[in-house]
Amino acid sequence: MFPKIEITRSFNAPRELVFKAFTESEHLQNWRGPKGWAFDISKFELRQEGVFHYSQTSPDGNVMWVKFVYHEVNAPDKLVYTSFFSDEMGNIVLAPFNDNLPLETFNTFTFTEHGGKTILTVIGAPVSPTEEETVQEGFSGTFVQLADYLSTISYD
Repeated sequence: MFPKIEITRSFNAPRELVFKAFTESEHLQNWRGPKGWAFDISKFELRQEGVFHYSQTSPDGNVMWVKFVYHEVNAPDKLVYTSFFSDEMGNIVLAPFNDNLPLETFNTFTFTEHGGKTILTVIGAPVSPTEEETVQEGFSGTFVQLADYLSTISYD
């Protein structure tokens, strides 16, 4: 059995808002990616078999591309997609910072509401991994940025 990651995180915001933060470009641009990196969306089709293709640029000018292919979009409950590092054209490439990351990861995001807060559960598993590939937790810092962003939005 190849390793998978499971992360549970609570956000002090309603489920609909947290879901929108993951699925609307005007929200994504405010928190997605490493802190301090520019975020630019090339393509965004939020639907089954739709594509989300974006770049992240480090403060020193290094560009990293990522692509999602959505398998399930069930607002505001669930997102299921495969993700991978890509080139500008959307072709799968090795992670630019670690050759041992899986080429492709299958991700399931489940959003539940409890006591006015949203509980996000993320399960990620490599797709057809080799023995050398490992899944690593890359969401921790990004989720801190999401929590900070959500705290700036007023909602009722």
